[in-house]
Amino acid sequence: MSRPIFSLFAVAVLAGIACPGIASAQEALRVPLETTYIRWQDAMVRKDVDTWKASTAQSRQMEIRNRLVSEKRAYPAGVFELPAPPPALKGLKFLQAKQKGPTAKLSYFGKIDFGIEGVAPTENLLVLSFLQEGAAWKYDRADYVNLAALAAVRGELAAGNLRYLDETPDAQPSGVVPPVPPAAPTAKYIAKVYVFCPGREVQVQVNKISRHKFANAKEAEVVIGGALDGLNEVQFTTRKLDGGTGKEAMTIRVYLLSEYQGVKPIKAFEYQIEANGVPKAVDTRTFIVDAATVAKLNGK
Repeated sequence: MSRPIFSLFAVAVLAGIACPGIASAQEALRVPLETTYIRWQDAMVRKDVDTWKASTAQSRQMEIRNRLVSEKRAYPAGVFELPAPPPALKGLKFLQAKQKGPTAKLSYFGKIDFGIEGVAPTENLLVLSFLQEGAAWKYDRADYVNLAALAAVRGELAAGNLRYLDETPDAQPSGVVPPVPPAAPTAKYIAKVYVFCPGREVQVQVNKISRHKFANAKEAEVVIGGALDGLNEVQFTTRKLDGGTGKEAMTIRVYLLSEYQGVKPIKAFEYQIEANGVPKAVDTRTFIVDAATVAKLNGK
C-alpha cells in the first residue's frame, strides 16, 4: 500500500443494526482470518518453520524465498530475521472484513505496537491480506499505513467512518490470486534496481526474471536472481500518471552490492532523463558484469 509512513463502525454498525446479516457475515469471515493471522504471528515469534509454511500463502512463501536467496541469505531461517516482530491484534479496533472471491482483507485501527524499544506506538491503520487455498485461508501480507500526515483520515477512522478504506483500492480485496512465481536461482551477485519517477509509472524487468513496478516513487528493490556474469538485460516501460506533467526528471539504475564490508555499491546500469526530457515508452538495454567489476565487488 503506497501511503506516507520493514503494505465498521459508524457506517457498518448502523448497517448492522438495520441488517443484522451484514454484521454476522463480517464476523463469520473475521474469525477464520484472525485465527490464521494469530497462528502466523505466533509462528514468526517462535521461529516455527512448519507452522509458518502451513499458514502462509504459497505465492508469498516463494516470493520471500526468492528474495532471500537473491540477497544470499539463508532460507527458511532468513524468514524470521525481522527488525521487529509482527504486531499483535490485541488492543486494536476491528474496522472491516471483506472478501472478493478467493481473496480477503481485515482492517484495524489503533496503536499498532511493533515492540521497538523507545518508540511509542501511535494510532494508525493495519490492513491484513489473505488468500484462499482449497478450503483454508492463508496469510499473505500486512500493509501498515502511518497516518501522521493524514490527520483527517485518522480522525475519521477513530470515529468509525470507513470512507478512506472504501476509497483506497489497496484496502479492498482484488479477487485475483497471484501465481506462484518460479523458484529463482541463488544470486551470484546481489543487485538492486532503483527508480526515481515522480509523476510516472515505471515497470522494470531484469534478465526476464525480476519484475518491478514503481509509481510516483523513489525506491529500490532487490533484483530476483541477482546479476549474472557477462551480459545482463534491462527492459522497462514508462507512462505518465494522472496529475503528472510528463516533464519530470526520471532515473532507472541497477546497483551491484558487495559482500565485503566497506565496499560501496557499483552503479552497473543507468537510464536517466532530465527535467523536460522525453523518456522511452518501451526500451531494452543491457549492462555487463566483467572481471574488472567483479574485482571491485571483491574489494580489490
